[in-house]
Amino acid sequence: MSLAVSRTTPRPLGLGTPSQIAAVLALLAVGAVLALTVNGYWVFVLANVALLAIVGIGLNVLLGLSGQVSFGHVGFYAIGAYTVAILTTQAGWSFWAAWPVAALLGGCAGALLALPALRVKGPYLAMVTIAFGFIVEHGIVEAGALTGGQNGIMGLAAPSLGFAQGERAVALLAIATVGVALAGYAWLSRGTWGAGLRAVRDAETAAESIGLNPLFIKTVAFAVSAVLAAAAGALFAPLSGFVTPHTFGFLQSILFVLVVMLGGAGSVAGPLVGAVVVGLLPELLSGLEEYRLLFFGALLLVVLWAAPDGVVGGLQRLRVRLWPAAPPAAEPGAAALGLHARARAGLAARGITMQFGGVRAVGDLSLRAEAGQVTSLIGPNGAGKSTALNVLGGFYQPTAGGFSLGARELAGQSAVRIARAGVARTYQTSQLFGSLSVLDNVVLAMGRGRLGPLLGASRRRAPGHLRRARELLAFCGYTGSSHTLAADLPHVDRRLVEVARALATDPDALLLDEPAAGLSREDKERLGALLRRIADAGLAVLLVEHDMALVMDISDQVVVLDAGERLAAGTAAEVQADPAVQAAYLGEGLDAGVAAQARVPLDSEEALGVGALVAGYGAEPVLHGIDLRVRRGEAVALLGANGAGKSTLMKAIAGLHRPVRGGIHLDGAALHELGAEQVVARGVVLVPEGRQVFPELSVLDNIRLGAFLRPEDREARVEEQLERFPRLRERLHQRAGLLSGGEQQMLAIARALMSRPRVLLLDEPSLGLAPKVIAELFAALDRLRREGMTLLLVDQMAGLALALADRAYVMEGGRIVAQGTAAEIAADGALAAAYLGERAVVPTAAMAEAGLERVA
Repeated sequence: MSLAVSRTTPRPLGLGTPSQIAAVLALLAVGAVLALTVNGYWVFVLANVALLAIVGIGLNVLLGLSGQVSFGHVGFYAIGAYTVAILTTQAGWSFWAAWPVAALLGGCAGALLALPALRVKGPYLAMVTIAFGFIVEHGIVEAGALTGGQNGIMGLAAPSLGFAQGERAVALLAIATVGVALAGYAWLSRGTWGAGLRAVRDAETAAESIGLNPLFIKTVAFAVSAVLAAAAGALFAPLSGFVTPHTFGFLQSILFVLVVMLGGAGSVAGPLVGAVVVGLLPELLSGLEEYRLLFFGALLLVVLWAAPDGVVGGLQRLRVRLWPAAPPAAEPGAAALGLHARARAGLAARGITMQFGGVRAVGDLSLRAEAGQVTSLIGPNGAGKSTALNVLGGFYQPTAGGFSLGARELAGQSAVRIARAGVARTYQTSQLFGSLSVLDNVVLAMGRGRLGPLLGASRRRAPGHLRRARELLAFCGYTGSSHTLAADLPHVDRRLVEVARALATDPDALLLDEPAAGLSREDKERLGALLRRIADAGLAVLLVEHDMALVMDISDQVVVLDAGERLAAGTAAEVQADPAVQAAYLGEGLDAGVAAQARVPLDSEEALGVGALVAGYGAEPVLHGIDLRVRRGEAVALLGANGAGKSTLMKAIAGLHRPVRGGIHLDGAALHELGAEQVVARGVVLVPEGRQVFPELSVLDNIRLGAFLRPEDREARVEEQLERFPRLRERLHQRAGLLSGGEQQMLAIARALMSRPRVLLLDEPSLGLAPKVIAELFAALDRLRREGMTLLLVDQMAGLALALADRAYVMEGGRIVAQGTAAEIAADGALAAAYLGERAVVPTAAMAEAGLERVA
């Protein structure tokens, strides 16, 4: 089975089918013939093209497979060149002995550089590698006694091949090395290590959760890449006859990266094509004299613009467009066999505490996830559920406490070791390896991080592994093609494949973080049945989920967290009936603060209207025909459990998410086709979940930016906000990122009010705040309500939201399931059902007597 690569790294042209192999061999043969027949100048050019290709193939391992960028490969090139120069001129070695030593020394330097460099990412990694290149260049200058300093080393003799001497011999060696390197890259790319490298590139966190060690894998990639760069440098020394420090400047590193990008990163033939273009084109344009570099640069820009995946990627897309691939043949059905029958251990946590600075996310948490049972971990937003899961998965080291799998203590171990010990997990946002096929995702996980030989592929191609992977996919309910790229899967299939990949590690415990998010009711029912089958097979299943109906249906035990502390534990029925749990989800004193009737008359003019709104993030809609009305001067609460679609609705109203169908109107004017900045200009402003202040700007600058579209009287409005939120005046010139959570929320509201909104949308303003700060914040919102501001509020604290609101809507599964005045909603069983999954609801007759409108 060959490795499927992503659309951003197209399936390689070259070294695939027999005809492609023949084409590459023919190209190398033509190069060898030219090296024996053309004049000395063109032999030198041809050899340099081959050297560019060798370095490019090495960089392709780093850039194309592992996704790491290096602008310091000229340093390895220089190490190879100077090693050969020193050993042949000063130690009396032959070239044939010095060449492998130079390559090995370059590989060791690459591994040593990778260990610290790969702990940073993106531009920081690029800067580290740039610094390495400069260090090597200046180190050569300073070590004059060994390297000749600025003058370099002269008089280097070229090796002899008997039938070819001097430059021709070096050119033939370089061309042969290109052929060997291309074959090695093809084996690596299509083997288990190639799949591991792509997995780390696509989803490093998920790679750790199946036992892969990203640092080790990327270090090996760096070392392999450096070996090839140093080997090419070792050939460059006898080709040129001398080496000097300034031969290995930063510009040369840029050309190496350009070779890979221009040819096509991740494709086998890409570096070869890129080397031909970069090495030959300037020579072919030599007739343009002083304009040739300008023309060369412009041509490169055009090629990269027209084919961002490189020349090979562009040809691949053209081929697919002209000759579409035949649909995949039907795959033989796989029996949905059960999981391996063996004794499995349960997962136990003892007094786990996790602090981030002064914030205690989880405090003294103890729980047991028994083998053969589904244990659910629930709680309001910010309760610490995902943090607890990350601690148990090894992604956070607990501040205090411990946890174990059976008798094996796991606290303090890395995520990789915990995964290899038998703890698997899935994530809130599915993290599949997008450039691998569905089958490759599952097969790769079977080794629990063991990849085998560097150029080996036996584990990925073993019939037993492929058969077992298909059985796991069938067990999880996946019915699509196993050769489909994971990046192309619909949302529900991504969830199923992620569970199958986790099960492929044959774990004792399975941790799942909101697996039902974004699924339809039918898909959730199938997922619930799958989780029960997994538990019945003997695994300990620990589930974090906000769909309470699903949790209560399948759980053997439910543990409730609130503010990081264990609040309650027991069966589903016991937890549902617990007053402390109801208070945590719905807010204390729910009835006390709710007004007996709406403050705004029911016949008041409508300010904001939403009609038959459908919206989503893929094939499955999140919102199903939402109808909502907010009258002028009214405060409306939008309530429901996590995943009900509240934030999606707020984003759609604010113009941040385009709906599929339906309408949104402000004072009769349509908003649903406008961008977010146009919606703000019309007077609808969102205070987003998580505050999202500009952390590097001062408090004053954050407030002033709110008046960007309405700069008139800006300073007077700033003063109004400082009077409304006196805390902000004390911190006016501090960076916003240094404020507490409550102060940041006040700042976000003040910034929104600066744009003079007609309707203010607030998404979870109390999230993560202390009770005293929440009370202060809601007092400020109550003042806004009394001043006549129109509010649409989403908040997890249902009691506080209803105390503030005139009317409320309850959402469940992307639909409005109840609406009425705040008092009516507080008395309705639909609210508790939406939050806690309770089946009992207020009878229809009683609802009619209460005047509550119930939506089917």
